Amino acid sequence: MDEQHKNNKQEEPPQFSSKLGLVCSCLGCVVGTGNIWRFPRIVANNSGVAGGLAFLLVWFLFLLIWSIPMLLIEYGSGRYTGVAVVGSFKHFIGRKAAWCGAWISMVTFFIASYYAVVLGWCFYYAVYCMANELPENAVDSRKIFKDYAEDSAWPVLTHGIAVLIAGASILGGVKTIEKVNLMLVPILLLIVVFTFVWSLTREYASEGLTYLFSPDWESLGKPRLWVDALSQNAFDTGAGAGLMVPYASYMTWRNGIVKYGTLIPSTNNLISLISGMMIFSTVFSSLILTRPELSKSEIIDIVKDSGPGSTGLTFIWIPVLFSSIGVFGRVICVLFFTCLSFAGVTSLIANIELVAHTLCDFGVPRKVAASLTTLVIFLVGLLSSLNIDILTNQDFVWGFALVVNGLMLQAMVIFYGVNRFREEVFNDFSLDDWHLPRLWGYIVKFLAPLEGVALIIWWAVDLISTETQPGESWYEYGRETFMTTITQWLVLMLILILINVAVERFWYPRDRPSSDEFERVYDHSTMDNLSDTKSEYGSVNEKPTKPVMDLYL
Repeated sequence: MDEQHKNNKQEEPPQFSSKLGLVCSCLGCVVGTGNIWRFPRIVANNSGVAGGLAFLLVWFLFLLIWSIPMLLIEYGSGRYTGVAVVGSFKHFIGRKAAWCGAWISMVTFFIASYYAVVLGWCFYYAVYCMANELPENAVDSRKIFKDYAEDSAWPVLTHGIAVLIAGASILGGVKTIEKVNLMLVPILLLIVVFTFVWSLTREYASEGLTYLFSPDWESLGKPRLWVDALSQNAFDTGAGAGLMVPYASYMTWRNGIVKYGTLIPSTNNLISLISGMMIFSTVFSSLILTRPELSKSEIIDIVKDSGPGSTGLTFIWIPVLFSSIGVFGRVICVLFFTCLSFAGVTSLIANIELVAHTLCDFGVPRKVAASLTTLVIFLVGLLSSLNIDILTNQDFVWGFALVVNGLMLQAMVIFYGVNRFREEVFNDFSLDDWHLPRLWGYIVKFLAPLEGVALIIWWAVDLISTETQPGESWYEYGRETFMTTITQWLVLMLILILINVAVERFWYPRDRPSSDEFERVYDHSTMDNLSDTKSEYGSVNEKPTKPVMDLYL
């Protein structure tokens, strides 16, 4: 028996070596640039005359009824199947649904391709602020960004560095991912806390906080607030991106995924809130001191400024604001962009890992999969690094596709059976975890799909009824139009469905077992591996180290 245990241990798939490494990796996956630069701007865009508390309350509500339920699906399916998104759909629904998992993987791939470009901008600004004086006004600051990002080839280099660093971090699988996150995430959190505390000590910082936490209840009647609150929360936490599926595949029934799936996104949103407080405090304080003639509404307009590629507040105004503080402001500015860089790296690692892990599930060696994924992401991202309009388009098209991803994950659970999924994947497959209540099932089966469909309908109506850019109608192929988005979605979806059909028809032999036969074989194999585990841990269901499912992939 001891020899058998040794053999089983040797065959065990790679896992996180410590709880700290697991938590840091999961936090690094979800904490990104969206928490620090996107969140404050979205809050400002949806704040009323009195303040932004109404948006914050709705944003928190969607953490509970959208992001956490979606992330629990990702944690559960990844840990239970031991494979990435494509394999999870194949297991829970069948091979005909594999294209849904491929869609989620491809959306993440396209996001990673332009996200690496923005990360390259963060690298550049961290170095630039070390070597140069900060601009004193928005005109000079915009020229700095334009000279770098639009009128030079430097973004190609910084984009390449970003992809190379993230790609190298996944070469060794979960072990290198864990080591990189153990180093970067604590430093990232220290910088966030330090900058946050500093911002609160600034004169007139209370003006920014007062505005941020003052309610304007009339803004609750604006549908746009609800749309932005849900989409921002999904963007914050990565809900629907599928990023947690490969990370969870490195977990076992000893890891409390209901705990992680609840506490980690909650911590992530706390970091977003801290970042919002930091930005509002800094903006109000700096502008009141240097430009006292500005009104509150004019200050808020500066926070709302998006600029090309959503660069406004982060890359144009932040250097200007910190320049008013003197030498120490330059130090804070360097720390700010270093913080953004670390946050971007840890998130990009998760994006590349999802695609690479998917290739590994199909038998591609880890180093080949990681290298190939890194190379292709770099090549596709070249378009965004050379043309900021392409980057803006890709962000617009694939950022909102996260909602479609969420609907697909919900459909996976509904087709498999919500209660069956809840019991088999969570409650009967964990050693020391919180019990997942029936309420989660009601949210996934009824409330979340309603939210997702309503959000897509409102988004479509909003795009069709208004011009996103001057002269761009919804039926034209513009930078951010309805037709551009739908065309790219449908083309990708059609290609994936055709590939799925071709593989189903020509790749798999006709004499392979049916799904019912597979379940019987799988259950029998599982039960053969349960006896030793049950004798040691009680009622824990242990899956085979090498699932029979792998024989049919």
